Amino acid sequence: MGKKIQYAVVARGAAVLAEHGAGGTTTNAGAVARQILERLHAAGGGAAADCRVSYTQGLYVFHVMRADGLTALCMTDDDATAASGRRIPFVFLEDIHGKFVKTYGRAALTALAYAMNDEFSRVLSKQMDYYSNDPNADCITRMKGEMDQVRSIMIDNIDKVLERGDRLEMLVDKTTTMQGNTMRFKRQARRFRNTVWWRNVKLTAAVILILLAIIYIVLAYMCHGFTLPSCVR
Repeated sequence: MGKKIQYAVVARGAAVLAEHGAGGTTTNAGAVARQILERLHAAGGGAAADCRVSYTQGLYVFHVMRADGLTALCMTDDDATAASGRRIPFVFLEDIHGKFVKTYGRAALTALAYAMNDEFSRVLSKQMDYYSNDPNADCITRMKGEMDQVRSIMIDNIDKVLERGDRLEMLVDKTTTMQGNTMRFKRQARRFRNTVWWRNVKLTAAVILILLAIIYIVLAYMCHGFTLPSCVR
């Protein structure tokens, strides 16, 4: 597979809880690993945040994953600057971190140094061999990456749907407001038309009355009296 995991360790702060080295690499790799653990522990004041980092040491690369108060570290034997080179080591670290937490739970947070070494070093050995030599490990890693990508896309799509839903709700609210404004406008327009109609009726009636009055006055003048005596016989 091109990338051999030669050393692995699980630690709490600078205290090693379990480690395993392939082919007698424990001594040298362990010394470098302890320096890295102490540096990380000191940098965080004993309570550093979760992180994922890689350090180069000669021809080797040390990969570190820290989460939930525990640090998983492994050493590989080739350059890990490319994303593809870091993929398998960090999946391996996730795997052993998960197995360690599942096996020991909160006991790992108070355990003494090397308290889990006898038992968990065998797990480290088995998983190191699997991720170093089994072709399926890389296939599974690729599939996991693709699944994570699909999940990310799904989450992004869901966010867009929810955002679109918010916009639809806003549009519905605006439509409801417009409908309410339209109804109010119609009522106001109807009242205005009624007012204008009644005003026209009153004006027409007033004009008719005035015309009738003028006609009556003219007739009274011509007929020599308001009772129209000369015109009505």
